[in-house]
Amino acid sequence: MSRASSRYDLFRLARWALVALGIAAASHTALAQAADGTTVAEPTDLKVSVAVGHAFPLGKAAERWAERLTEAANGAFVAKLYPGATLAGRDPAGELQALVDGRADIAVGSALQWSTRLPALGVFALPWFAPEHRALVALAADPALAAALAKRLDAAGVALVALAPLGHRAIATTDRPIRAPADLAGLRVRITPSPLVQETFAALGAAPQAMSFARAQAAFAAGTLDGQEGPATSIAAGRASVVGPKHLTDWGAFADVMVFAVRKAVWESWSSEQQRAAIDAAGVAARDADAMGREARAIEDLARKGVAVLRVTPAGHDAFGAAASEVAARWREAIGAEVVELAERAVAGSAAQPNSEAAPSR
Repeated sequence: MSRASSRYDLFRLARWALVALGIAAASHTALAQAADGTTVAEPTDLKVSVAVGHAFPLGKAAERWAERLTEAANGAFVAKLYPGATLAGRDPAGELQALVDGRADIAVGSALQWSTRLPALGVFALPWFAPEHRALVALAADPALAAALAKRLDAAGVALVALAPLGHRAIATTDRPIRAPADLAGLRVRITPSPLVQETFAALGAAPQAMSFARAQAAFAAGTLDGQEGPATSIAAGRASVVGPKHLTDWGAFADVMVFAVRKAVWESWSSEQQRAAIDAAGVAARDADAMGREARAIEDLARKGVAVLRVTPAGHDAFGAAASEVAARWREAIGAEVVELAERAVAGSAAQPNSEAAPSR
């Protein structure tokens, strides 16, 4: 580590020590009696919601954010992690409401999942809108788009702290790769319970089915399920090469980002310095999670285990996008013209940029 880097880390730790008391006040610090009879602040919890555990990029990001908040607080509070969306009734789409009503103080969520409650967040997952990594990176880093989304989240009672690329969802199938829209005709595919995803698969002639992980494993074993869509990390964790799917198509259909958010009442109680520190911590957490890198490595791991990997070409992206154009049109309207236009500019500007991962932006 360089001296400059060390000085920077020491500076950040010192700044966090200064902001800890302010953050603790926002977390409704409890009172207790010290041995000498004086009243002292007792550490309490900031509740951090996330849909998955640390084995997945989203869960790792939430874990690292919670750790850095807790370390910096120096005993003033504990940022306690609640994986499995337990604070939202085990419904990832319900994490937004959990933030609004105080069941959660902080959350790291999937924009695709949260778009069920706030359609504007669905802009990242418009079918084949940003099928290349550099386009997704540009979307996550675009300040104008982030500001537009922050405005909508603010109206709902949630402060947007940062966005970071989560990656593209893939599709794993049992008997053939997905090379063209016609290949999906009649396929029974397990999907995430998202209206946007469900409508897209239905438009392509598939039979989308939302089901639990356990039910999907049983369905593959029984031969009643032909495939599943999702992040490559999830597909790999489901032992795709063993339970059924033998093909994986990296098709760029649905991009996703991590959304770092704080309950509005908590966020507004922090000073600008405290808010900036929280943004910095989210950026570090996103980099530590290495979402896009982990998705790429999961695909490589599946290939080593005998799963045939197909990557759809730009021409293929265009063909799939044309087949799902009516779904995209409906969702563009639901998302809102302003947000879509800002996203289109970001994607257009990414065409000449190298494929690289961006830091989160506020």
